[in-house]
Amino acid sequence: MKWKFWEKDTEAKPVKKKSKGREWADAIIFAVVAATIIRVFFIEAYTIPTGSMEKSLLIGDFLFVSKVNYGARIPMTPVAFPFAHHTMPITGTKAYWDGVQWKYRRLPGLADIKRNDVVVFNFPEGDTVALEQQDQNYYTLVRALGWQAVNRQFTITSRPVDKRENYIKRCIAIGGDTVSMIDGLVYLNGKAEPLKNTGRMDYQVTFKSADFQYQVFEDLGFNINEDILQSTPLTYKMTGTPEMLAEVKKLNFVSSVGFLTATKGAQEIDVFPHDPNRQWNVDNFGPIVVPKKGWTVKLDSVTMPLYERAIRIYEGNKLEKSGSGWLINGQAAATYTFKMNYYWMMGDNRHNSLDSRYWGFVPDDHIVGKALFIWMSHDTNGNFLNKIRWNRLFRGIH
Repeated sequence: MKWKFWEKDTEAKPVKKKSKGREWADAIIFAVVAATIIRVFFIEAYTIPTGSMEKSLLIGDFLFVSKVNYGARIPMTPVAFPFAHHTMPITGTKAYWDGVQWKYRRLPGLADIKRNDVVVFNFPEGDTVALEQQDQNYYTLVRALGWQAVNRQFTITSRPVDKRENYIKRCIAIGGDTVSMIDGLVYLNGKAEPLKNTGRMDYQVTFKSADFQYQVFEDLGFNINEDILQSTPLTYKMTGTPEMLAEVKKLNFVSSVGFLTATKGAQEIDVFPHDPNRQWNVDNFGPIVVPKKGWTVKLDSVTMPLYERAIRIYEGNKLEKSGSGWLINGQAAATYTFKMNYYWMMGDNRHNSLDSRYWGFVPDDHIVGKALFIWMSHDTNGNFLNKIRWNRLFRGIH
């Protein structure tokens, strides 16, 4: 508008109309920005690819995970392609640029992580990856084949914290807790924590005779092809919940039912902390104190196998052996005080879960969010309408 000497000129200029292409571009940009803000700060969809959380979560479940409950994590790798995690879907190239890295910061949340919460987090040992074998843990490959062989055979890359694979497990212990496992039973702060009906274990079932129908086990909720394996003519390995096996025990053709666990004292080197001086396995380990912010640990030959990675990798210190002691960032140290809270995560399907028993603690900066509810569940073995598990839609996760 123009001003004349004595009055305002109210003649409006015509507004240039946007082209259809410009309108579409603006709409797409707005949608991408809005969706990105929602995914980063509020809620995000995830899918369950493995059976490690059965029966709580099944393969083909689609979840909504809240970023608000524990406080949204500010992106640590801010320059990234929208809706891609670490790899571009078609080209297979990196979906982020790690030239810009921000320090770990988190917005205030509604609550702290509690024991038995189902949590999504970045895989702690996902800092190093063999690109041709991404379904294998790099450190497990190194223990099996040796560092030189792995680095010679595969393309090795590193990933920042927020671009590591997403895992989902149940929080068994929080910082300050002491966790152990004896004959397949978890003990928390010295108290036994029996597996709930959401969890599965392997059992050895002995029959009185081979005269029975498999249909009876299907009626109890077993998958005949996956949950029942014959060992001898009258002995079977059966995988199920404690309640399911309690019903099996009542059958008149069943002689006995018992836990099928690793032998106490039989060492599995892939079990954390991969220490040949500890005779630990997936069913017998500990006790282990889970670190918490402000907790001070003595540094010696007993504790260092448990906490060395947390001190060196997760908390970013230069850690060196010096004679019979240790140097932290060049200074002699007999103790270390942790700067973050840590968690012990395990799958409900105890004998089919790669969890803290194999790679140890989950640091606070790796936490993504809390699993809230299932919005879709797809059964690849179902037919037509049965492909959708209707009874699981919008079911809360406990």
